[in-house]
Amino acid sequence: MPSLTGLRFFAALAVFAFHATFDNLFADRAVGERFAFWLGSAGWVGVSFFFVLSGFLLTVSARPKDTARAFWRRRLVKIYPSHLAAGLLALVLMWLTGRQITDVWENLLLVQVWVPDVTVILSVNPVSWSLACEAVFYLAFPLLLRGVRRLGPAGLVRAAATLAAAVGAMPALAALLTEGGPDMGWLPVSEDRYWFLLAFPPVRALEFVLGMVMARIVTAGRYRGPGMALSLALLAAAYLTALHAPIEYSFAALTLLPVTAVICAAARQDRSGVRSWLHRPLLQYLGACSFAFYLLHRLVQFYGHHALGPTRTFPTLTAFALIAASAVVTGLAAHLMHTRLEIPLMRRYARPRRPGRRRGGVGVRSDAQERS
Repeated sequence: MPSLTGLRFFAALAVFAFHATFDNLFADRAVGERFAFWLGSAGWVGVSFFFVLSGFLLTVSARPKDTARAFWRRRLVKIYPSHLAAGLLALVLMWLTGRQITDVWENLLLVQVWVPDVTVILSVNPVSWSLACEAVFYLAFPLLLRGVRRLGPAGLVRAAATLAAAVGAMPALAALLTEGGPDMGWLPVSEDRYWFLLAFPPVRALEFVLGMVMARIVTAGRYRGPGMALSLALLAAAYLTALHAPIEYSFAALTLLPVTAVICAAARQDRSGVRSWLHRPLLQYLGACSFAFYLLHRLVQFYGHHALGPTRTFPTLTAFALIAASAVVTGLAAHLMHTRLEIPLMRRYARPRRPGRRRGGVGVRSDAQERS
């Protein structure tokens, strides 16, 4: 589904743009405030997109005779080495810049999201909290898939409606279950509600499972939602609404339906054989590198600004040029991680070793096996 691959890059770019607002690069305070406002929900939309897309693609690509062990093996090889490499890079940068190093094992082992403490959730490489959620989704996926596959056409529609309604109700549930307390300062939300709505795996799993359900509906040819153009227009409208809504509703509640519609419209478009601008080779490659881009972008942004002067600000055009430069640097680093780490490890370890020719008593894999 090449359209979804192309869209992955734009989701990663949305998260990049959102985090670029955190560094206060603009000497003109009014420009910086407008920049931060208009991109204030981009990161939430990007992460929600990835959660729905993950459930969707894993369900579409699920192999009939696959085992849970084989699935977990592929996910581990795909995700963890890159996460570990980015985490070790972050630790080196923290040591070089004299930052306090805490909560290392929680981050490296991807369990930080189970602690309702923002310093733990955002420790080491801050963006890895979403991988910790994904790790829970992956562990549960074989069981979830069995349940989703049992649903008939009417059951799938009811499940999709229930999951979407549940996500919409989460901000109200958070108000009932959490104390609230003072805002964190850098975001207008209390720490416990930030944790519950943004990083608590059972809450974010609703989006993942919705992606699974919609994959069944789309692949069965039963999706009757809007096309790509209208879905993008609805997403833009929801995004503008989220900018003016309480932040609790911006994490996912207001944008989930159009995000899901964009994914389904793109998948339906690909299944019907329609080619679009999303199929262009450059976008396909950028989409393939999007995971590495996501893992590395905040390190480039934060420590790049630190190298220039952690509190230094710049004229407007210079600030935008620096943001663009950090995107290019992140892209180059993502290319290296994708080609030198992700692809070789997937080729070598994503599948169990097969017996090959023996040379001197040692099994040797054929060239075709190495490329598979």
